Amino acid sequence: MKLGVVMPVELGMAGDPEQVLRFARAAESLGFDEISAVEHAVVIADTASEYPYSPTGKSHLPDDCPLPDPLELLSFVAGATTTLGLATGVLVAPNHNPVVLAKRLATLDVLSGGRTRICLGVGWMHEEIEACGGDFRRRGRSTDEAIAVMRALWAGGPEGVDFEGEFTRIAGAFSFPKPARPDGVPLYIGGHSAAAATRAGRLGDGFQPLGLAGDDLAGAIATMRGAASDAGRDPAEVALVLGATLPRMNAEKADWAAALGADRILLSASRRATTLDAVLDEMAGCAELMNLA
Repeated sequence: MKLGVVMPVELGMAGDPEQVLRFARAAESLGFDEISAVEHAVVIADTASEYPYSPTGKSHLPDDCPLPDPLELLSFVAGATTTLGLATGVLVAPNHNPVVLAKRLATLDVLSGGRTRICLGVGWMHEEIEACGGDFRRRGRSTDEAIAVMRALWAGGPEGVDFEGEFTRIAGAFSFPKPARPDGVPLYIGGHSAAAATRAGRLGDGFQPLGLAGDDLAGAIATMRGAASDAGRDPAEVALVLGATLPRMNAEKADWAAALGADRILLSASRRATTLDAVLDEMAGCAELMNLA
């Protein structure tokens, strides 16, 4: 079971280079497989959009919380580490031009030695997506197409790439360097909805269900696997990432995740960890319990 750690952006430390590297280097030295960075290009004050992972409908992050661009942040971390995986959770796909995003992801992946894992989502804050030039109502279709565009550009050979879609049209396009891995950068789908589970089954290298537990989680996994079968794919080839908190991670939790078909657990700090020192203590305790190092 691979274990990753979510960067504790709620502490307001993600814009401080010393604290970012302290966190990342601790994760690497303790034996965690990856760190995960979140994305909001902008946060809109008094948004009318409902945050889907809180009973209040409001995000737990203050509007002025430092949220660096996750790919720039991971590039910074890549240069200061050697084995640590570099993940997002979640990159808001409709915020990005897929041709430009394909180049950014390939660059990060090849220069980091193939350490990148990207979790994409369609986003929930309609004002953010529209501020970035996207169309909130068509964000699902644009994300599906973006995945196809990026994979086409990564796979493109000496004849170039032609693509004629609803949102993107290119002809004779060359995009180099290629990602480190022949199949391109792994693209996981994150989200809590049936649409996200279906998208993961149809198109994803993996599924990262967010904020689900119990029967809701089991239902989402079943939906993902059903969609994979309907698309002619082997459901077992769609990786599954589950979540937990650092203090609650133990062998039983790993067995629970494995029984559901997961090969990775993404861990976050507890609400009691209100400083970076406290987060690092929770990471160290988890690493010792799980014999990571």
